[in-house]
Amino acid sequence: MTSQAADGPETVTATRRSKITPEREQEFFDAVLEQIRACGYDSVTMEGVAASTRCSKSTLYRQWKTKPQFVAAALRASRRTRFEGIDTGSLAEDLKEAARAAGAWSGKDTRLFQALGHAVMQDPELQRALREALIDPELDALKEILRRGVDRGEVAADHPALEYIPAQIFGVLRARPVLEGEDADPDYIVRFVEAAVLPTLGLT
Repeated sequence: MTSQAADGPETVTATRRSKITPEREQEFFDAVLEQIRACGYDSVTMEGVAASTRCSKSTLYRQWKTKPQFVAAALRASRRTRFEGIDTGSLAEDLKEAARAAGAWSGKDTRLFQALGHAVMQDPELQRALREALIDPELDALKEILRRGVDRGEVAADHPALEYIPAQIFGVLRARPVLEGEDADPDYIVRFVEAAVLPTLGLT
């Protein structure tokens, strides 16, 4: 068997994939997510992304065989923790800083959630990717903020409201656009934390 035959399709695929630089790959990911926000998941096509990024559609299809795979990869590449580095030494201040960070991204994240809504319910891989990119990192970071507050003695470890704080904050981020037609911007989220979250924890 020749070396080429021994390598097989996986090696050929890896060779093809290596031709796209990380910067170019991120350009594709940014383009598809922005088009989803603007037009909705169903309206976005591989061909459209190829045209907007000035590449051939075969380039995208070689990398990602289907649109759901492409979008899932783009979501995972966008994974980041908005609350990274927040540690003021005060639970109340940490939660307000987290609120500011969440509010700064709420518009883009909410539009992406809304645009992916139906597709996510139909495709488990997209659902996992969305959680990994936009939900789990933030939940973990908020839980860590709360844990530090408990360790400092600012709130009791068995306080019944602790487990609901992430749901409160994420809930208002998603609810305000529906209820009031406006994004939950940093000022709004901070006021919500001051008026509803901190009193619940006895941090007024």
